[in-house]
Amino acid sequence: MGTLVVIAVTCLLGLAALVYLRQEALLFFPDPLPADYAFGLPDVEEVRIEVDGATLCALHLKLPHPKGVVFFLHGNAGNLASWFVNAPFYRQANFDLFMLDYRAYGKSTGRIQSEAQLRGDVAAAWQQLAPRYRGLRTVVFGRSLGTALAAGLAAQIQPDLTILVSPYWSMTELARLHYPLLPTALLRYRLQTFQDLTRIQGPVLLIHGDLDALIPVDQSVRLQAVARNAQLVRIQGAAHNDLQDFGQYLQTIAEALARI
Repeated sequence: MGTLVVIAVTCLLGLAALVYLRQEALLFFPDPLPADYAFGLPDVEEVRIEVDGATLCALHLKLPHPKGVVFFLHGNAGNLASWFVNAPFYRQANFDLFMLDYRAYGKSTGRIQSEAQLRGDVAAAWQQLAPRYRGLRTVVFGRSLGTALAAGLAAQIQPDLTILVSPYWSMTELARLHYPLLPTALLRYRLQTFQDLTRIQGPVLLIHGDLDALIPVDQSVRLQAVARNAQLVRIQGAAHNDLQDFGQYLQTIAEALARI
């Protein structure tokens, strides 16, 4: 019996160490692109951002006389080829669109190693972009994984509008929901959206599908309760990955952009 206990404890400790050291594989699902991949989008410039140990790739829709810019932080899977698909919508709204691929996503190099590094990359991308939009409207937009990063950046720069689509209270809360037996002390990526949301002074738009099983809508309900000035729009019948298929989704965003 003693030997079995030792084996069980050893296995559990080994599993805990594996989760702690390799949890990036549980959180991030990058889809790389060849270095010579051509996006081929009109009015869209491919941008390089040099950060410590990597080069990040971004796409930048530039309009002749934009009202401002939407700085977009996407979810935990795919790349710019699958995310940068609404350029006509932003042209009609007269907003430039800037979207970043995280390390190892798309044509970005390197690999994600810590939350601090991830947030630092987002800040570096914004700092490179910001001078172009002095005096114009700024919108920080996050979807799914990107909502915590967007809230963090918005708390720093105080944009005219923050849009969080399918946001979560924190990664700790999601871990408890989906991995109830996993000790949350092992998490190196806390991504505490709620803390940064309380520091955002301007308007916040929360959009959530009411059938979202990955990030339940009650996460947005709780976030709205702690935010200073947040509106929550529930998309009836929408889940996590199909929000864009509902007309109310883009209509809600268009109305919010028109108001600022």
